[in-house]
Amino acid sequence: MEYGICNLAVVPLRAEPSDRSEQVSQLLFGEAFEVIEWKEKWVQITTATDNYSGWIDRLQFTTLGHMAYKRLVQYPAPLTFKPVTQAWKISDNTVIYLPAGSSLAFLEGTTSYIGSQKFEIIGEIGEKEHITNIARSYLNVPYLWGGRTHFGIDCSGYTQIVFKLLGINLRRDASLQAREGTAIDALSQTKLGDLAFFGADEGKITHVGILLGNGEIIHASGKVKIDKIETEGIYSEELKRYTHKLRSIRRYF
Repeated sequence: MEYGICNLAVVPLRAEPSDRSEQVSQLLFGEAFEVIEWKEKWVQITTATDNYSGWIDRLQFTTLGHMAYKRLVQYPAPLTFKPVTQAWKISDNTVIYLPAGSSLAFLEGTTSYIGSQKFEIIGEIGEKEHITNIARSYLNVPYLWGGRTHFGIDCSGYTQIVFKLLGINLRRDASLQAREGTAIDALSQTKLGDLAFFGADEGKITHVGILLGNGEIIHASGKVKIDKIETEGIYSEELKRYTHKLRSIRRYF
C-alpha cells in the first residue's frame, strides 16, 4: 500500500480522474490518505480520517511512508483554528494560506514537516473554541458543492469541519453522518450541537445542519445562515416557506 499527504492549502477531490469532473470534497493541508490507483496524471485515494474516496491530481500531494502514515493516524496532528493561517514554505520562500482545520503534520515547535518540505507557521494557529463560536464563524460563507473552508462549503462539509475543530471526526456526507451518533426522538429533547437531518419522505438524507437551541438551526444552503426549525422542518424567513423536511436528529457528544 502507498500513502500520501496534502502539501497544498486546499486540493479538490473529484469523482472521476478529470479536471472537469465534479468536486465531491476537498483535502486540506496535512491530511493524509491511502493511494488506491494511479492513472496518468491522476491518483485515486481514500482519506485517512473519514474513508472518503476520490481522485486528485498527482502534482497536488507528496508521498508518505507507511510508518509516517501510521503515526499520523495513531496520533492526529494539531489543527489550525483561524479562518486563515500563514505557512512559510522554506524551500521556495513562498507563503501558503491554510484554511481552518488544516493538520500541522509532524509539528516541531513552529515547523511542520510534510515529506521533505518544511513549513514555518507564521503567527498563532488559534485554539479550540465553543461550538457556537466555531459554527458562527462560517456565517455568510457561500455554498460550494464539496467545499470545506471559509471560502466555500457544502452542508455536510460544514458540519464535518465544525466537528473536526471540536476534536470529533464525522463522515463526509450527510447520509453517512446520519448513521452515526445517538438518535434523539423529538425536537423538544435536543441540545446545542445536535445535528438535524433532512430529506424526502422516502429516500436519501440530502441535508444537515447544527441545532443552536431556541428553535434555530445553522446550515449551509445558498450560504451558511441561521433559520428557524420546527417539527415540520426548516422555515426560511427569506423565502417565506419550509425548505427542508426534518427526518432525524442525532447527538455526537
